[in-house]
Amino acid sequence: MDKILVTRSSMPPIDEFIDEIKELWDSHWLTNMGVKHKQFQSELRSYLGVKNIELFTNGHMALELTLQALGLGDVSKSSDYEVITTPYTFASTTHAIVRNGLKPVFCDIKQDNYTIDEDKIEALITDKTVAIMPVHVYGNICNIEKINDIAQKHNLKVIYDAAHSFGERYKGVKVGTFGDVSCFSFHATKVFNTIEGGAACFNDDSLGQRLYDLKNFGIHDAETVAAVGSNAKMNEFCASMGICNLRHISEEISKRKKVDERYRQHLEKIDGIRLNPVDKDTEYNYAYFPIVIDEDKFGKSRDDVYEKLVSKDIIPRKYFYPLVNDFDCYKDKYDSSKTPVAKYVSDRVLALPIYAGLELSIVDDICEILGEC
Repeated sequence: MDKILVTRSSMPPIDEFIDEIKELWDSHWLTNMGVKHKQFQSELRSYLGVKNIELFTNGHMALELTLQALGLGDVSKSSDYEVITTPYTFASTTHAIVRNGLKPVFCDIKQDNYTIDEDKIEALITDKTVAIMPVHVYGNICNIEKINDIAQKHNLKVIYDAAHSFGERYKGVKVGTFGDVSCFSFHATKVFNTIEGGAACFNDDSLGQRLYDLKNFGIHDAETVAAVGSNAKMNEFCASMGICNLRHISEEISKRKKVDERYRQHLEKIDGIRLNPVDKDTEYNYAYFPIVIDEDKFGKSRDDVYEKLVSKDIIPRKYFYPLVNDFDCYKDKYDSSKTPVAKYVSDRVLALPIYAGLELSIVDDICEILGEC
């Protein structure tokens, strides 16, 4: 069989996408917030249930420019201002902080759902702390209530990296409404993709103009450039893909759920394999299927299992490994032993293939290989 990758991009029927982009050949309007951009922005705002939303060329620019728009750091130089975040995340989260001249302060994660440990945040707050940037990991939602209480008590901004949680609800509330800003990624590997793209969702109306300026060179009209900005606009083709994929998102999540359930049927009773938790308060999008392997109980290490699967053309991912505070660009500044839970999980985690088109018989095969280990 062909190699089974950890994910596969969801795409609408080709005729549907062609129909969506036909008018671009008539208008020749390919970027600069055209008709498709505006339509997608409106439909996405409604789907996510948020007050305001700005679209970006990718999820990273949504994070980076959000921090800049909030005025938390100085992009021209390093500052002493700090943002408390998690090392158990993708590179983008931390890079967005550093590229704004801010200092990331790493808080450990919780053993049960891998999100930032809210009980350890306050001990890290100093007079230099300006924000908290938690991450909803694998669709597991952070402790929204306690993080909000801490932020209000210490007058801190909260920016959620919500890249893993598109379409989810927590206690009936859509996750894009949490914090001062929630940022999403629409990268090709995500549950919902626009080929490449991202968005920032926020309640403060005044933040919208600053985000718009930063993503469009500060241009207000043909003769007015009112601010110094970057170029991070979503183009019309990506917006069109978003319009199409949004029509199919419920079906996408439903198919992923069946894959998740099949894995659990096979693996939930195997000693030494810990599955992603199921929280009754969360409506999941089934974006990832991570397992954490305890070598002492399972008999093989994570790396042993990885190599075995790869030898069978099953390509899982060590996600997240290494920890951000072990990256070559950061390891001289940080010590991952100070976040021991994150270190433990990172050394043992393996994300198994999951996507809407994954055949359940292949899930059975993957689990059989795990059983052989």
